[in-house]
Amino acid sequence: MTKEKVLITGAAGFLGSHLCDRFVKDGYHVIGMDNLITGDLRNIQHLMKLEDFEFYHHDVSKYVFVPGELKYILHFASPASPIDYLKIPIQTLKVSSLGTHNLLGLARVKKARILVASTSEVYGDPLVHPQTESYWGNVNPVGPRGVYDEAKRFMEAITMAYHTYHQVETRIIRIFNTYGPRMRLNDGRVLPAFIGQALRGEDLTMFGDGSQTRSFCYVDDLVEGICRLLKSDYAEPVNIGNPSEITIKEFGEEIIKLTGTTQKLISKPLPQDDPKQRKPDITLAKKLLGWEPKMSRAEGLKITYAYFKSLPQEELFKKEHRFA
Repeated sequence: MTKEKVLITGAAGFLGSHLCDRFVKDGYHVIGMDNLITGDLRNIQHLMKLEDFEFYHHDVSKYVFVPGELKYILHFASPASPIDYLKIPIQTLKVSSLGTHNLLGLARVKKARILVASTSEVYGDPLVHPQTESYWGNVNPVGPRGVYDEAKRFMEAITMAYHTYHQVETRIIRIFNTYGPRMRLNDGRVLPAFIGQALRGEDLTMFGDGSQTRSFCYVDDLVEGICRLLKSDYAEPVNIGNPSEITIKEFGEEIIKLTGTTQKLISKPLPQDDPKQRKPDITLAKKLLGWEPKMSRAEGLKITYAYFKSLPQEELFKKEHRFA
């Protein structure tokens, strides 16, 4: 029997590569697509030899063609950390606008169901805590983070328009902070930044007094939530994340304890529009999908730390990603 095909964009990225693994394991033929602007082929190298995986080096902001039938499209192409989207703001806007438009058009032609990866950043610096799907957000559209926040908000709007106007089967996930193996050490997010600094014997840098909060979800839990939402009958946005909230200062102390570093936490000025609080309300995901995170932060951090420790020395001392 011919296997059902799934297109995953951003396939060489952190989340995309884990999704490729999951759908190959679940018996699908996976087509991975990535322009490698922030992704890394090493994340999917182990899949390249498989019959049920193929890779297209392509930018989805340009016309997307895939031959044959498609069952699902998962749109995960996008820079996802401030260090990336502040350096490539135009590409960030294009992949979630033009790219989403192209993929929705493909879904319509192929009669495929499409899930788009939105983000907790659509809530901006939230005035409501924890954040529910009904909250419309507090976003500065012309601030430095606006290129990412507004790109994702537009992504949601055009996805819902295709759903209501063209009856395309669409799903929207709002992803909260996620971590695990294959994160880039130099991507600017707090977890790889702290672990990278500890491994290099540097002080751990937090922004402000460290009282701002984040909620960290292990990647395997997130992937499970994505799969359940994809196969559900719900078209409105759904939060997927771990509601276990921690301050950045407390988190830094956890990393110091985990890594055994003798370095200390030091403070730097808080970036503009940096969210003070971030915690998902996952009531809807629990009710609709029967989903909640299973991995404890302590266990997830051990696995992630072991991954970072296994990287070659040159990865540890890379200052920044070289954009294509």
